[in-house]
Amino acid sequence: MTSKVAEEALGYEQARDELIEVVRRLEAGGTTLEESLALWERGEELAKVCRRWLDGARARLDAALAEEEEAGEAGGE
Repeated sequence: MTSKVAEEALGYEQARDELIEVVRRLEAGGTTLEESLALWERGEELAKVCRRWLDGARARLDAALAEEEEAGEAGGE
């Protein structure tokens, strides 16, 4: 449960930067299997956080564009 709360508190940039570091560490190698699995799991969590932020941003943009389109149509009548 604590992990979920911590994930929700992460901003997009924080999650992205941590994900980059996780990938860097995995690519560098030199970790035990257990450490690699833990890094991979953390990377999956961070990727989900990033995806939620991006999906939310896309929804906001779509809503703003729809409002603009509706305003344009209403003004043209």
